[in-house]
Amino acid sequence: MKRTGRRRSSVWDCFEQVGNFVRCMKCDARLKYCGGATSSMMNHMSRHHPCTAPLDEDEKPVICTVQCIEEESSSAASNSDIMQVAIMSPHANMTGVTNPPERDYGERKRLKRSSVWDIFIKVDDEVHCTMCDTKLKYRSSTTSMMYHIKNKHPDTMPNDGVSLATHAEVTELISRMIEKDMLPISMVSGDGFRELLAHTVHNYKIPSVGDVIRLIEGHFHEKVEELVVQLGRVEKVALTADFWTALPFQRYITVFCSFITEDWQGKSAVLQTHKLPSDSHVTTDRVTERLLATVQSWGITGKVTACVHNNTQGTLSALTCARVTWEYATCFATTLQLAVSDGLSDDLVRIIVAAGKLVKHFNHNLLASEALEQKQVQMCLPQHKLIRSSKARWDTICDMFERLLEQRWAIKAVLSDRTITNRQEAQTLEIEDDCWQIIENFTPVLATLKWATTVISAETEVSISNIYPITFSLIQTHLVPKDNDVEQVSEFKLKVQRSLRDHMEVDSNDLASKPALIASMLDPRHKHLSFLTPTGRLAAKVKLHELVSKLDVITTTVGAKDEQQETLITPDISQVAMPSQMKSDTKNTMMLLLGDNYSSSYATDTEAQVDYYLRDIAPSLDINPLDWWRVNGPRFPKLATLARHYLCVPGVSLPSLLSEAGQTFATMRTRLSPEHVDMMIFVNRNA
Repeated sequence: MKRTGRRRSSVWDCFEQVGNFVRCMKCDARLKYCGGATSSMMNHMSRHHPCTAPLDEDEKPVICTVQCIEEESSSAASNSDIMQVAIMSPHANMTGVTNPPERDYGERKRLKRSSVWDIFIKVDDEVHCTMCDTKLKYRSSTTSMMYHIKNKHPDTMPNDGVSLATHAEVTELISRMIEKDMLPISMVSGDGFRELLAHTVHNYKIPSVGDVIRLIEGHFHEKVEELVVQLGRVEKVALTADFWTALPFQRYITVFCSFITEDWQGKSAVLQTHKLPSDSHVTTDRVTERLLATVQSWGITGKVTACVHNNTQGTLSALTCARVTWEYATCFATTLQLAVSDGLSDDLVRIIVAAGKLVKHFNHNLLASEALEQKQVQMCLPQHKLIRSSKARWDTICDMFERLLEQRWAIKAVLSDRTITNRQEAQTLEIEDDCWQIIENFTPVLATLKWATTVISAETEVSISNIYPITFSLIQTHLVPKDNDVEQVSEFKLKVQRSLRDHMEVDSNDLASKPALIASMLDPRHKHLSFLTPTGRLAAKVKLHELVSKLDVITTTVGAKDEQQETLITPDISQVAMPSQMKSDTKNTMMLLLGDNYSSSYATDTEAQVDYYLRDIAPSLDINPLDWWRVNGPRFPKLATLARHYLCVPGVSLPSLLSEAGQTFATMRTRLSPEHVDMMIFVNRNA
């Protein structure tokens, strides 16, 4: 049977095609048009022009059932009913044919309803997930909802056919993949990528670079809008300036911001990435200029408490520019990196080089590697591979030494086996016993420094308040030479001590004004400042009193609310109708005279708040200070406001620097093109 041609949809009476888009002739709205589908246009008409929404029932073929009449003259006819398909207009009248009831556009649309709506509900221009209360923007597409369900609730992934991605969903997922893995956008033009999609998605039209850029720009602008709203609600933020380099010699500065929400949740986000000149040193003026531009563009002028940076080429100072209202602080990981570099003597460097050469031999020599595995089994040692240190990360020296000490005897057994290692090679690779003793003595010191960096770099922890307690602990305890230390290790400890004292300015008269020390006082775990001298504690307490007295409670929303709750109310007993049974009750009369809050521990006086706070029992070290302030903030409203201002400052320029995810991010961002680096880092880190 010859198939009838498909008739043109009447929705085209309201739309005209412009390239890969269609334009509504009633409101000039532009919609994406691909694959010949008119669903988006029909949906637009039903939502925005319901009075003129086209009904295409007169254009679609009607499938009806015709009862076959048995012909007496036909001996080969079957006695069963035969279902026949008749193509006709619904307005045609045929005898013996029962037309099905006509379905209006709304019913037809409902029959095509996606099963994602079993999990999501629509509220205005948003959709809310009923499983996790996530809110997403809704723009006539279920792609973002499918993406959310697939990633957050894979067990409930619809399997009614909706999970078969449409072409638009595939394009959306490609853009999400590029954002998440920070891939070059030009990859969509690669022949291998095109062959893959041509094989997996039938009749799929590969998006151009411009199409992907427009999608990512859309995600970028959505996240910008969300972040602007968040920043508008906070009182203070902290900046982080992360200096990094991409090949070939492209230098950037990524500006992060950190803040604490009203419900005491620590948040961080990327604001902007600037390209720096590569032909000269990074000067304070150039960095300050970009920081001021970022602060102004995001509307957080006057809200910045401090700026943490990892710049090692010069000292950033707020004194160089009158417009800078914040303090500069050096990243603790960078400070410790400089201190360790200063402490390494020539003897230690030679041992590190020799250890790296030994590890390289076992990692690149297959015969030696297999022999090492056999020796590990024979000696009941953990079957671990050796670790080689990296010049860019001093903490990998600690990892290399720990692994060498663990596998020391297996390594010596392989090197002494002449069937595996010849004599000349063994003499070159063998580490002498006195060097092994230095490694054994040196590794615990490096491990302590690594633990300190890990604590400060933890993303889920308030880190700025830990800096000075840990620094003083290192200087006063862990870096003090011991009697059993070898000469090289004792020398290393003393050098690192001096370097930390210089970089952290622990002996400065202005120590009490440092944001890190103020944060330590506002951290209930460290408020006693036992690591300082009595004179230093007194100076810090005076500084805290000064900050609280300057705090404008009237313009502070949280402070104002708490003050209203804590005002001592003394009722007028002349207007209180006292029951007869209460007249003889002295206790209740005292409550009426002095007020219900007479015995309250809340402090309303500025100086009293500080004194009560400092005398209060300090919580254990495993308590999150933000959780403590969430509970105790109403007791000390002005101090709680200060805590939001200073505890949001991070201790390092990139919180996840020592984590695997942080290192992956640092590697991936170096392959971005300069014109897209700002947008890609923003959508990646703010996902």
